[in-house]
Amino acid sequence: MKFTHQLSPQQFTQAFEFLSERSYWSQGISRERLEKAFAHSLCFALIENKQLLAFARVVTDQATFANLLDVFVLEPFRGQGLGKKLMDHVMSHPELQSLRRFTLATKDAHSLYQQFGFQSQASPNLAMEKCLVGGYSTLLQRQN
Repeated sequence: MKFTHQLSPQQFTQAFEFLSERSYWSQGISRERLEKAFAHSLCFALIENKQLLAFARVVTDQATFANLLDVFVLEPFRGQGLGKKLMDHVMSHPELQSLRRFTLATKDAHSLYQQFGFQSQASPNLAMEKCLVGGYSTLLQRQN
């Protein structure tokens, strides 16, 4: 097993298929949009024999702020501690040290992220978001 920051075309396809078809947060994302997102992110992939096992990406200014996104372990490799191994690698990256704020959103993995110091927002009334209602399918309908 090894970590990489650059996916091969085959590994990108594996990530794209998971995110666009099976994730709850990116269903319907286009290949082009995901390519652009990955190109502007610090990507972290756990690979074995050219097979993608797990993935995460971070959007950051590398000085004050970071947002953790698209964290997943592909289904056949779950339950082996790979999510924790991936998060260990992400959190030890030299460009992600001493940040003022490191954020993420999750529906079901709170206990994993709490192991790395993440917690519920102390003042959630300070956070705001602009969200595309209906996700990427709404965006596709607008473009057609």
